[in-house]
Amino acid sequence: MKKTLLRSRRAMSLLLSAALIGVAAAGASAWPGPVHAQQVRGLPDFTDLVDQVGPSVVNIRTLERANADGGNSTDEQMLEFFRRFGIPLPPGAVPRGPRQDRGGSGEEVQPRGVGSGFILSADGLIMTNAHVVDGADELVVTLPDKREFKAKLVGADKRTDVAVVKIEASGLTTVRIGDVNRLKVGEWVMAIGSPFGLENTVTAGIVSAKKRDTGDFLPFIQTDVAINPGNSGGPLINMRGEVVGINSQIYSRSGGFQGISFAIPIDEAVRVSDQLRSTGRVTRGRIGVQIGQVSKEVAESIGLGQARGALVNAVEANSPAARAGLEPGDVILRFDGRDIERSVDLPRIVANTKPGNRSSMTVFRRGTQRDMSVTVAELESERSDRRAAAPEVKPPLSSNLPSLGLTVGDIGAAEKKELNIKAGVRVESAEGAAARAGLKEGDVIVAVANTEVGSVKELDAVMAKLDKSKPVNVLFRRGEWAQYAVIRPQR
Repeated sequence: MKKTLLRSRRAMSLLLSAALIGVAAAGASAWPGPVHAQQVRGLPDFTDLVDQVGPSVVNIRTLERANADGGNSTDEQMLEFFRRFGIPLPPGAVPRGPRQDRGGSGEEVQPRGVGSGFILSADGLIMTNAHVVDGADELVVTLPDKREFKAKLVGADKRTDVAVVKIEASGLTTVRIGDVNRLKVGEWVMAIGSPFGLENTVTAGIVSAKKRDTGDFLPFIQTDVAINPGNSGGPLINMRGEVVGINSQIYSRSGGFQGISFAIPIDEAVRVSDQLRSTGRVTRGRIGVQIGQVSKEVAESIGLGQARGALVNAVEANSPAARAGLEPGDVILRFDGRDIERSVDLPRIVANTKPGNRSSMTVFRRGTQRDMSVTVAELESERSDRRAAAPEVKPPLSSNLPSLGLTVGDIGAAEKKELNIKAGVRVESAEGAAARAGLKEGDVIVAVANTEVGSVKELDAVMAKLDKSKPVNVLFRRGEWAQYAVIRPQR
């Protein structure tokens, strides 16, 4: 029995040995190999890109003149505290740095900030951010080969945060401009810049989103590339070694990188830089409207269906829009042959239209579409927000609409002219359903259920035809602004 058991164990051992030898002979395909080796071979290699683009990326130092007594310089110990814990400098604080006396004039030049840029032309044109050079008394550009040049500001555009500076040099290595339309979400990208003054720093990541809305005139490229103070103005580079954006902003609660950064699309930046190089300023179009988003609820209630277009909240007096016949409450669906999917599309399209151009518009007004044309004017400096207050004198009580919670009154012809409206009735009180919809005393109702109302009598006639149990859309004015409300009677 004992011998039989030993022979069985010996046979089992031989079978196991044979099995192991067979697996070894079969090679790696029969035995699980190291998976990570394949994954490592699939990762991108940025070394060639750094060699290609690195020589075209520059460091930009800004300097300011200050009195010799030091002004508001921050104590060095306090600066060390901020640096150690990664806390941004307080507003107005200026780090002490090497100072240069200005010939006994009592003025000194001291460091103000640091940023990045990239070379557009071999003779020294450099693109960067407007906020990098804003307020600087002097600009110093350092090339990757450590040569330094004093730079001259060619022009800056704060609206898009694009600037162009010039150094007196020749034979410089320039960047290649890429096609933003070919850029895809999930694609690898790389940044080179000077975060915290650390020159020629390379970081990489992927495109997180495109056409991210963070400003009026630019749809940004969102990435997870590490961007920190000092990276501003540096290039965002695709895997073909082409510049597709200018690193401009980060989303942060601490002042440092938190995984979300934004770059200006290079096609938009080049369009701006071309104007800066030719005239030193950027010319934009305007038509003179204040706009808002069209909500899904409003789109359905006015018969537009899909939420799209730009809702005209207000029309400036004597503006191109006013002369074209646009009215508050209109929804602009197309401009110059281009669809307006979101309200932010309109200012971008209009801004890129040459002043003096006669442009076509498709407008949705009270249930129907109509084609109009407008002559684009030039956008001036920022305008103050001028909203007229509701008139203090109230007309006599005229009508009560209990199903909507409204009490309304007529408006005289002189007051309509003052308010620049052709029709409307004034809200004397708003309760219940009307109050829940956002209507207030002093508002002027211009239209109900896509029907213009010029008096209380006309409003009563429109309401008589409606189903009192169903929601009704109301176009109303508040000051100079027009907007829609959907009143839902309480059941």
